[in-house]
Amino acid sequence: MFETLSDRLTSVFSSLRGKGRLSEEDINATAREIRLALLEADVALPVVREFIARIKERARGEEVSKALNPAQQVIKIVNEELVEILGGETRQIRYAKTAPTVIMLAGLQGAGKTTLAGKLAKWLSDDRNTPLLVAADLQRPNAVTQLQVVGERASTPVFAPEPGNGVGDPVNVARESIEHARRNNHNVVIIDTAGRLGVDTEMMQQAADIRDAVRPDEIVFVVDAMIGQDAVNTAQAFLDGVGYDAVALTKLDGDARGGAALSIRHITGRPIMFASTGEKLEDFDLFHPDRMASRILDMGDVLTLIEQAQRTFDEAEVEKMASTMASDDDFTLDDFLEQMMMVRKLGPIGNLLGMMPGMGQMREQIDSIDDKSLDRIQAIIQSMTPGERANPKSINGSRRLRIANGSGTQVGDVNGLVTRFFEAQKMMRKMKNGGGMPGMPGMPGMGGGKKPKKGKKPKKGKQRSGNPMKARQQEADRAAERQRRQEEGPQVPQLPPGLGGGGPQSGLPPAFGGSNMPDLSNFKFGKGDGDK
Repeated sequence: MFETLSDRLTSVFSSLRGKGRLSEEDINATAREIRLALLEADVALPVVREFIARIKERARGEEVSKALNPAQQVIKIVNEELVEILGGETRQIRYAKTAPTVIMLAGLQGAGKTTLAGKLAKWLSDDRNTPLLVAADLQRPNAVTQLQVVGERASTPVFAPEPGNGVGDPVNVARESIEHARRNNHNVVIIDTAGRLGVDTEMMQQAADIRDAVRPDEIVFVVDAMIGQDAVNTAQAFLDGVGYDAVALTKLDGDARGGAALSIRHITGRPIMFASTGEKLEDFDLFHPDRMASRILDMGDVLTLIEQAQRTFDEAEVEKMASTMASDDDFTLDDFLEQMMMVRKLGPIGNLLGMMPGMGQMREQIDSIDDKSLDRIQAIIQSMTPGERANPKSINGSRRLRIANGSGTQVGDVNGLVTRFFEAQKMMRKMKNGGGMPGMPGMPGMGGGKKPKKGKKPKKGKQRSGNPMKARQQEADRAAERQRRQEEGPQVPQLPPGLGGGGPQSGLPPAFGGSNMPDLSNFKFGKGDGDK
């Protein structure tokens, strides 16, 4: 959603890097570009004005003028101001002292209240609560049925005494649901109220009547993040007519510009508490202002990635894989398939890579990743015999043809997978010997690496020759190598030290990292080139 804004801000900051000091002209030019980026993202004008004023004020202060790296200080200031404008701290649910805690959802029709009610119920259930969904939207056709379907998917009971479709009193349903929850030991009640196609008096009055009848502990205003500037007007109208405690943003996975998220908190003074980022019930979580600001500035969101992994993976699974990695046995195709399936549980690969720092420059490559390729890789590996998976070197020409026929792929696809697997296996051996990945230490418990023999000095890097002709040739070779790397494109950045190795503490699979797994970005499935 914030791709356009992120691209613009990244471009602005790249022009600042390398400057020893920032002039008044630099500050004004940077502020002007940030202002344009925010306006293009549909951020409300009053919010943009105050945001830019704060950045200019702080950029001219001592924290930048006396800094060793002024450009980094400006980026730090923008990050802190973004966090502040998004709400500062993560807003948690305020649970009632005496159960049940009542959460009332309000908003326009089409904002996604009913689906969000199911997501919220599942999220609460995962946190060891016993929620109850209440069908108080009795006017929209089939709203009650939809909530019952969503409740069944979320494994949450639904209180629906009225059929809906214009029949029944929503205020009585909401009132009766509280007693029903007490009798059946539900500690959270989620009331799905009716919406309209626009803000009108009847809708406001009905929502206010339900509020007065049940006195909810939390009133959450559900808003579609894709409606742009109008989201702020709607949010203000609901605040004046009904009042609410927090905001839930839906459809954050859409292609809108995201200005609503940056404007609502500032205009209404109410924090964003929840964010819905996809169609699945699992695509839902608390809204973290600091993490959202990091993603906007292309700094990644590794914390969310780790939390997602900890929720998805069983600790025993991770420990088992960690022990496999630490053993003296070779990394096999069975190990690779198991790790690939573990990573697959986290969701689309593109979404996972999008949480890594610096991935904004690779957005086109990430968007082109097709998760169906993983299905084909799984089919190829599962078409092999146990002996072939344990010893891929035994896969000769006839075996490759049989595997290709069994998996519905081409021989060239099998060739490509085996070749990339051998590269990954070589990397895993290096890690076990303490070599680690480039820029990272060896994996814990996998050896300290080979020490140089006594009397031998470690080899130095490439030296510049004293011969002018040789020196020019060396420089030309290095320039050609740099050009080749640029044409190949940037490489996927690795997880920070301590995260790449996985293990029970991080919750990530041990080999989850760009260099640990075969490069799948160029793994194409089409007409094979035959078995050579």
